[in-house]
Amino acid sequence: MAGSNWERIISMTKDGMKSIGMMRRKMSRGKRIALLIDGPNILRKEFGIKLEDIVEALEGLGDLRVAKVVLNQYAPQGLIEAVSNQGFDTMVVSGETGVKLAVEAMREIYNPNIDAIAIATRNAEFLPVILKAKEKGKETIVLGIEPGFSAALKHAADYTIILNPKGDEE
Repeated sequence: MAGSNWERIISMTKDGMKSIGMMRRKMSRGKRIALLIDGPNILRKEFGIKLEDIVEALEGLGDLRVAKVVLNQYAPQGLIEAVSNQGFDTMVVSGETGVKLAVEAMREIYNPNIDAIAIATRNAEFLPVILKAKEKGKETIVLGIEPGFSAALKHAADYTIILNPKGDEE
């Protein structure tokens, strides 16, 4: 497994049995990233984007220190559980998810322990958040998917990542 971010963990149980598992190695790559995901805009069934796809896209840029997904009250219980099981902070709001995402983004912009703000969305309403983050010296990353990925967001961010659905057999 040379070059892998995984390491094999072998431990002995109380009854002398070997337990073998895998654990993701913490690699220090410099940037401390806060990831905020606009759930209703990105985690749609028709796009087929998984949280792992988003995390994988950010791996080369730094370490995730904050990972939050904002969902609305219409999100299925299965999605809420899946997001939580992936280790993301799940926020379910009644009403507009954009307001909660913007508030959380501003909290991370002023967090001295965060170097970069990553927002997964297609919506241009987050352009002021990206501009404020840059003004405060944070690097900005926008992750989105076509169709409907805002050109303004693509051009304003320091890094733009266009996600491609995986496993689309149709």
